[in-house]
Amino acid sequence: MDPTPLSDSDYHSMASGVLATVEATVDRLLQDDVIDIDSQRTGGLLELQFPAGSKIVINTQPPLHELWLAARAGGYHFKYVDGAWRERGGREFFEVLSQTASEQAGKQLRFPIP
Repeated sequence: MDPTPLSDSDYHSMASGVLATVEATVDRLLQDDVIDIDSQRTGGLLELQFPAGSKIVINTQPPLHELWLAARAGGYHFKYVDGAWRERGGREFFEVLSQTASEQAGKQLRFPIP
């Protein structure tokens, strides 16, 4: 599974788009009163804090052209492969985020909301 070559500009644009999508999904979950997740973004780092106090941290890694996700279940590194951010096992970023967020929230959550 070889990563798709990206220019620095493309990487920054696409990584920022992922963080914006996660933030918009969190806003929608709050608006629809599904769950109270606090989100805080500082540059390329986005923290999601869940009601029980656990966190998920999503971090851009510009030198490596990767996205990193740290959750209670572990850490994941994603590279852009064939049109999607994928971890070594082939799972897509939003699939992993949905699974880890659901585990930490104690209820089914889906990123992004369709």
